[in-house]
Amino acid sequence: MNGSGRTIRSLRFAQSGALTLVAFCLAVACSSSGEHDGGAGSGPVAGSSGSGQPSGAGGTGDSNTAGTPNLGGSPAQTGGSTAQTGGARSSDPAGGTGASSGAPAMGSGTGGGATPVSGGASGGSSRGMGGRASAGEAGRPAAGGMAPTGTPTLFWLDVSGKVERSYVAKFSPQTIVPSAGQGSDGIAVDVDAGYVYWTNMGVPADDDGSVMRSKLDGSMVTTLVPKGGTYTPKQLKLVPEQGKLYWSDREGMRVMRANVDGSQIETLYQSGSTAADRMDDSRWCVGIAVDVAGGYFYWSQKGTDDGHEGSVRRARLQMPAGDTPDQRSDVEVLFDGEAATCDIELDLDAGFIYWANRGDDSINRGPIAMPSGATATTRTDKQAIVSKVTQAIGVALDHERGIVYYTDAVGDVGRANLDGSDSKFLLTKSGAFTGIVSVDLPLTAEALAVMLPTSWTIAR
Repeated sequence: MNGSGRTIRSLRFAQSGALTLVAFCLAVACSSSGEHDGGAGSGPVAGSSGSGQPSGAGGTGDSNTAGTPNLGGSPAQTGGSTAQTGGARSSDPAGGTGASSGAPAMGSGTGGGATPVSGGASGGSSRGMGGRASAGEAGRPAAGGMAPTGTPTLFWLDVSGKVERSYVAKFSPQTIVPSAGQGSDGIAVDVDAGYVYWTNMGVPADDDGSVMRSKLDGSMVTTLVPKGGTYTPKQLKLVPEQGKLYWSDREGMRVMRANVDGSQIETLYQSGSTAADRMDDSRWCVGIAVDVAGGYFYWSQKGTDDGHEGSVRRARLQMPAGDTPDQRSDVEVLFDGEAATCDIELDLDAGFIYWANRGDDSINRGPIAMPSGATATTRTDKQAIVSKVTQAIGVALDHERGIVYYTDAVGDVGRANLDGSDSKFLLTKSGAFTGIVSVDLPLTAEALAVMLPTSWTIAR
């Protein structure tokens, strides 16, 4: 370490069969104690190395430096789906190219084509519009950011009450919260603040749902919304620029939000209120997504597993004057007649919405915009992109790498390209999974050790 406290390390990778050398520098700024300053109450922080990179909340953490190769990126995808040759990325499912610049991305790969993404600026980052880098968060991805240099990581829930985590490049699930509560369902991650948030449905008949939080490593578990503060909360989204959590409440038949500390709980939409209403599954609100810049929140209403009563809807974040949650004049039904619709995700750059149908075991997508002359029931532009996902529940997007992840009630975690090609399971029959979220964690020594194939060596 030199006098400025900056260590320069050259990493040399050798793979059997042919010698491959990739030299790059990891500049790690350390305090006198040798730790990153992540700010009070924060966990691991994202780097702040260049344009479009997230910065640590309350700290300087610059562990991701400009020009560092992306060791965790997925290869460019085949079949016309988000193929990348570098530069600014088009997020349109038809693919796109841009001017190549910057360091090449070293794709450890989770599937897709054989050609790695070639450096340059990516057309989106994990940062929401005006917000911090988070997963499960809302808002449009910021354009013009650097290609992702973090560690692709999945967090997901087991309904038995566990929070799970794994790096994507070398999939090895780890239970970080073994006692998360009863009926864990929706999950969101704030990388900068260092928190994982999740909902617990509780016992549906008891109206005892709750919302909880922990650090990224699973420590410091805290209850934010106590039991009974919500009925059966389902999918959860974080909007850091608002300091808000949004969720759908199934038996509560409503869409809710609160401050990230659990205060100021409010209802945005109500589909029913009586015990008789509660018997109607088509009133059950399950999925949730938020477009802050566009001014909308989106949700799904489930319906029965063997019926076609599910729907995907949206309304304005700003309720029209004179309206009430149970009497909103701005509700738009985008898709109707679905088979038990659960979690949803937005790809705003491409203009698509993705959702899981539990009733027909499918992952689906369709344009947000309604075709001219069509209705929610007559439109024909929906695509079932992945099938045989038994009792599909969770769905999450990795916008930068063009991947959709999904979970199901029989303990599978799967992935596919955004058009559904190259679908595969990463984990099978390992529990009863619900919500899932994709995030880039900072590129740490621990992550490198996990991600690199054992046949590669590191020379320091």
